Amino acid sequence: MPTYTFELNGETVSVETDGDVGLLYVLRDLLGVTGPKYGCGVGVCRACTCHIANPGGQQVEEIQTCITPVQSVEGKQVTTIEGLSDGHDLHPLQQAWIDNDVSQCGFCQAGQIMTAACRMAKNGGSLDDDQIDAIPNVCRCGQYYRIRQAIKAASQAPPRTGPPHSRQPG
Repeated sequence: MPTYTFELNGETVSVETDGDVGLLYVLRDLLGVTGPKYGCGVGVCRACTCHIANPGGQQVEEIQTCITPVQSVEGKQVTTIEGLSDGHDLHPLQQAWIDNDVSQCGFCQAGQIMTAACRMAKNGGSLDDDQIDAIPNVCRCGQYYRIRQAIKAASQAPPRTGPPHSRQPG
């Protein structure tokens, strides 16, 4: 069975599995990372959203790990909700989620935050109403108003010194 090596939340990991196995299953079942959730299994609900970047953190994209084969992340950087904070300092979106009491069941929240974080990073640290409306993540509990308020609050927070994927191990 082939081995795939990639950076996960700032640490190099290797897994032995078939290349077409979904990254979500590798993260959860082989590596014990539980932030990304299995929702629909076809990339629509986006509860499994994480970030992927080329080595050096360039060209960060949001991915749905349930439909992303592990072979496609070979040699790349993968960031899950667990790697979004900078040590004990929460990402502004994580802090805004707490401050705005967003979570109800919490199932979709990691994916919601990861999508918004990627889009904010690409847009200079903020999102306007139209950009928030364009976020396709599904919330089973219907907390869209609170999600919107948290994204707006995070958009007003002081900018981070680096992109969400720049967390250093440690």
